[in-house]
Amino acid sequence: MKLTKDVSTKFTKLGISSYTQLALTIPHSYEDLRLHDKLDPHTYQLIDATVESVFRAPNSIQITFFVHNFGHNITGVLFRPKPYMMHQFAVGSREYYYGLLECKQGQCSMSMPKKVTTIGSITPKYKCGLRTDVMWRLVQKELSSEKLVEEGIPQNIAEEVLKLHFADAEVLEKKEFDVKTLEALKYMEIYSYMKELQGKRRYFKALVSKESEYRVWAENLPFELTSEQISTIEDIKKDFAKDVASKRMVVGDVGSGKTMVILASAFMMLPHRSILMAPTTILANQLYEEACKFLPNVKSVLVTNKSKKVNLDKYDFIIGTHAVLYRELPSAALVMVDEQHRFGTQQRNLLEKLTSEGKEKPHYLQFSATPIPRTLAMIESASIDVSLITSTPFTKDIDSKVIHKSDFSRLLEHIKSEIAKDNQVLIVYPLVEQSEVLEYQSIEEARGYWEKNFEDVYITHGKDKEKEQVLLDFRDKGKLLISTTVVEVGISLPRLTTVVIVGAERLGLSTLHQLRGRVSRTGLKGYCYLYTNQESSSRLEEFVNTTSGFDIANLDLKFRKSGDLLKGTNQSGNQFRWFDFAEDAMIAQQVKIALHLEV
Repeated sequence: MKLTKDVSTKFTKLGISSYTQLALTIPHSYEDLRLHDKLDPHTYQLIDATVESVFRAPNSIQITFFVHNFGHNITGVLFRPKPYMMHQFAVGSREYYYGLLECKQGQCSMSMPKKVTTIGSITPKYKCGLRTDVMWRLVQKELSSEKLVEEGIPQNIAEEVLKLHFADAEVLEKKEFDVKTLEALKYMEIYSYMKELQGKRRYFKALVSKESEYRVWAENLPFELTSEQISTIEDIKKDFAKDVASKRMVVGDVGSGKTMVILASAFMMLPHRSILMAPTTILANQLYEEACKFLPNVKSVLVTNKSKKVNLDKYDFIIGTHAVLYRELPSAALVMVDEQHRFGTQQRNLLEKLTSEGKEKPHYLQFSATPIPRTLAMIESASIDVSLITSTPFTKDIDSKVIHKSDFSRLLEHIKSEIAKDNQVLIVYPLVEQSEVLEYQSIEEARGYWEKNFEDVYITHGKDKEKEQVLLDFRDKGKLLISTTVVEVGISLPRLTTVVIVGAERLGLSTLHQLRGRVSRTGLKGYCYLYTNQESSSRLEEFVNTTSGFDIANLDLKFRKSGDLLKGTNQSGNQFRWFDFAEDAMIAQQVKIALHLEV
């Protein structure tokens, strides 16, 4: 919709770009210039009054009014009055005045009364980038249900929100929004956001578009793919057939088999090249080993800081760490990023840029093992296609339990019994060094005990430059690993059956879920102990009874709202005023359908 220059300037001052956003800039209060026959304390009201006396004090003026619509006297008080204010209060004159009414110990007063000439109206007051009278004129002149409908807002929702601007007595009498009004605001808010995301989505011609097949490869695997793995691979297959470079995010729970989706994608892209970037050498190594195992006829190569420089043109599948960004990269038809949130936006963009040719771009797949709320997936799908893998190839058998100091001797017995079975145990501490603020031991304080009482104890943390090597050594030779949350994502530890998380209440539920996901990776019986000094925690109790990462993500929302879930894709953390991720999935679904996004 074309805006006039004047309206465009005002929209800029308000920081908005549509009539929908103008409608969402709702009044914070109303000036009710109707006469009422009953005094309502703590509210602004209009009075029909005769001035009986005026008294001047050093910093104020006190006026005695006889209020005809109430039938009694009240006192008007002007603080630090300007000279012109005196003229509004001539003794004996009868006028209309407006101000804040208060009653204390039987005495009623009106602070800062002002004379008004227009009565009977309800005028909205705004807190925004424009003066309230300028904003009200803009709304009166420009805002209509026709313009909102033209922007895609359903008529009934447009009319419901417009009632807040063009208020009547019924709106004023409500102390809070009713369900109908609140749902209209939520719909309009999420519609505006998703439409804006949709507008930012850019389309480029794909370097390669091809009909792909993967079933022969899948049938030769020593296991069956899950139905969700297959539906995600089908999504990607459809992407590859389009002549537009696709952008898809694949979100899978810990152990949901995203690696097979990565390998299927590289297989489908043959004979064209694929590049995969992983955040750590360990992960890149694991993915390379899996590629050699399940794509034996594909020429794969591993690129890390320690790799010798080779001619990458000879390979069909290049797997590496961010070291690939510093190599001469051949063009690739498919670019994949594993654990995408662990790379900066610039690094991800650089990889895409390095493998593009002019205006043509590779297909782009990003993978994340941090499950996100389904509502968020729905919303993000306005700017990027999203596939969710919510099931795992085998059911994990993990007992989760909240424990306290009194449970320590039983915990020790359990650790000894697991180590006796040649299983491994991980203990996660909140800090590396002692803290006066935190009431839990740090790694440095606790390590002496574990090293004295157990053999083959390995220790690492985020600042440890050798952490990847320590994890590899532990995988092969260790019994007990003492660590911070550095192990949240990374190496596969097939013999790890127990994780103990110290000070568990300090961590987000998604992080706890990632740590729990380290155990029982190969079907062994697993245990997750959440050690806390808190007497009780409903948050931790709900966590131990929930196994799906996607349900955990929704629990996380319930307990901490949507603050830091969006990882920088939103302008600010919790940017929605009415829409609630935890409760409003149905509204997001309606908006998705209205915007013709894939459902």
